[in-house]
Amino acid sequence: MESPVALIADTHNLVRGELIEAMARAGVKRILHCGDFCNDAAYRKLCNFAPVEAVRGNNDTRGAVADLPLTRAVDLFGKAAYLVHIRADLDLDPASSGVDYVFYGHTHRPADELVGGVRFFNPGSAGPRRFSLPVTFALVHPDRSLELVALPTPAPR
Repeated sequence: MESPVALIADTHNLVRGELIEAMARAGVKRILHCGDFCNDAAYRKLCNFAPVEAVRGNNDTRGAVADLPLTRAVDLFGKAAYLVHIRADLDLDPASSGVDYVFYGHTHRPADELVGGVRFFNPGSAGPRRFSLPVTFALVHPDRSLELVALPTPAPR
């Protein structure tokens, strides 16, 4: 049986132990990251857990993360997925290009929307907690269902 894929965005220099633990419990063996690692250490920590396919975010300006592509097409359980950090930076029309999913980040808010037959999904932010937003990532299961996972975090100050 295939393992779920982790979908992560906006780690902003912080790869939480709770994130690693949740991915391990789920049996994750592949990570898709929608940008804003902000440093190579966060990128390497995720790469040490599982293979990472990622795009560059607007804050990925130095080191290896600055060399990541702005967009990336990936196969996801036999369906076409497209990664981008900022949704407005899409460089193709997903519906006419045969894309089934567009995964993005940047807003730090989880979102799930069907547009023209294409599912647009933002897993929220797995990094530092911002305002009253939850700290989240998603699991994409082999049946292609998407599960938003909230990580336990201390209350914001």
